[in-house]
Amino acid sequence: MTWIPLPVGVDDFEKVIRGDYYYIDKTLFIKELLDMKGEVNLFTRPRRFGKTLNMSMLRYFFEMGTTDNSGLFRGLKIMEAGEKYLTHMGKYPVISISLKSMKQYSYELSFEMLKKAVEGEFTRHWPEVEKSGKLTDAKLERYLRIRDMEGTEGDYADSLKFLSECLYICYGRRTVILIDEYDVPLENAYFSGFYDRMAALIRSLFESALKTNGNLEFAVVTGCLRISKESIFTGLNNLNVISITSDSFAEHFGFVPEEVERMLKDYGLEDNLETVKRWYDGYRFGETEVYNPWSVINYVNSCYRDKNAFAKPYWSNTSSNSIVKKLVEHADISVKQEIESLIAGGTITKPIHEDITYDDMDSTQDNLWNFLFFTGYLKKISEHQEGETIYMEMAIPNSEVRYVYKNAVLRWFEEKTEQKELSPLYESILSGDTEKMAELLSENLMETISFYDYQESYYHGFLAGMLKNIGNYIVQSNRESGNGRPDILLKYPSVRGKAVIIEIKVSKTYQGLEEKCDEALKQIEERHYEEMLRQEGYQDILKYGVAFYRKECMVKSPE
Repeated sequence: MTWIPLPVGVDDFEKVIRGDYYYIDKTLFIKELLDMKGEVNLFTRPRRFGKTLNMSMLRYFFEMGTTDNSGLFRGLKIMEAGEKYLTHMGKYPVISISLKSMKQYSYELSFEMLKKAVEGEFTRHWPEVEKSGKLTDAKLERYLRIRDMEGTEGDYADSLKFLSECLYICYGRRTVILIDEYDVPLENAYFSGFYDRMAALIRSLFESALKTNGNLEFAVVTGCLRISKESIFTGLNNLNVISITSDSFAEHFGFVPEEVERMLKDYGLEDNLETVKRWYDGYRFGETEVYNPWSVINYVNSCYRDKNAFAKPYWSNTSSNSIVKKLVEHADISVKQEIESLIAGGTITKPIHEDITYDDMDSTQDNLWNFLFFTGYLKKISEHQEGETIYMEMAIPNSEVRYVYKNAVLRWFEEKTEQKELSPLYESILSGDTEKMAELLSENLMETISFYDYQESYYHGFLAGMLKNIGNYIVQSNRESGNGRPDILLKYPSVRGKAVIIEIKVSKTYQGLEEKCDEALKQIEERHYEEMLRQEGYQDILKYGVAFYRKECMVKSPE
């Protein structure tokens, strides 16, 4: 087959169409939007689920005078939807703005990015505004002030409303306003420490443009979360919220199974369906099954030369995963058990509410679970209502997201280990105090989150991580020695110091811990693990059999 280029990172609709990229037709989104007649429509979806491309599509469909609209949409589903929809094509001035660039480390820099985004729209519309000659001198002066980025903070606070007013004067038509990634500056401000100032700015921008704007035809706003408690949308009675719990518009963001199957067939990758399903499927918007479009496109693109290319966590690399990290860092014992259950393929059930704010994130663990659900880190299994509260049974959607949790756990454990005072553990190992060694390892296990079903590799990584900062000692894992590979070796750089051999075993029962310790010690002797150390010149060699059962530990040394 002739390879059709995939739109990896291309989110401009015109570029996708004119560039002959592979495109899964989502144009019936336009039909449903017009059918529903919402004045202000807020779509909340996880990152990288096609929101920006859909917003670009809306702009090219509705905007007047910028391009050959019918040529762009030729052969797409909206052209067969009927004349009542096509009469809206190319009939409105459109303000299209993304707040994605406001993800900055300070309020001042974030505000500069807002000014640049607004300036872009004022500049884009300037030729038609100038040609019309209809603005008063006062309005023209303000227009140019904002266009040239010389306005005050007050100029920008209601700049979208002002621009729509100017466009109505020039075109005689009310404006379509598109605001993409509206909550990016809010999330960033929360984690960067200037949330209140940013919320006030976004509130002013939205109230003027969406609440009291007589020049508004309709608006579409996208983001990950519905944020209303801090009054971003104060008094916006015309707000129609379509979240991932809604059945409406469900198939227009992300790829549904039929679309993925057709795509894989088009690229001769039908045999890869199970891999794609395991890694990138699992989301449910309303009752509709949805794949992650960003990851599917990247995976298919990776198969250009090798049809058996390995699946990778493409989506997890597009964001900071700060919310998962926050959950892991603040987890108490019960939450740790819930995270372990999720990573092992289990489910949790939590109350769900959509009206949340970043300020709520730290108030209860339940709020963190809400954030994880609405941002795509958990999926719905089932739901039920008890009184006025809706409870959602949730699970990790797929292997890609499970990778995020695992890596967050590993980073958290590494950071926590670096902060802990571990000298008592090191002293117990070097002094031969097996009881103290077992006690301290058990205590640290209780504080961790495990996700390898308590396999030996999990305990090996745990113990190696605990020992990596043991001062002057060299830590070696699974290095060749004698007739086999001891799990962990500790060696002082000089042979006048000590060397330590640690062999790890896992018991299926608590009662079997001592037997496993003896088995580990027997293996050390039978495989002559100390032989190479003695050849190197070490005389003071400690040997430990370490056995684990879940989060319990026993340590023995030769009698």
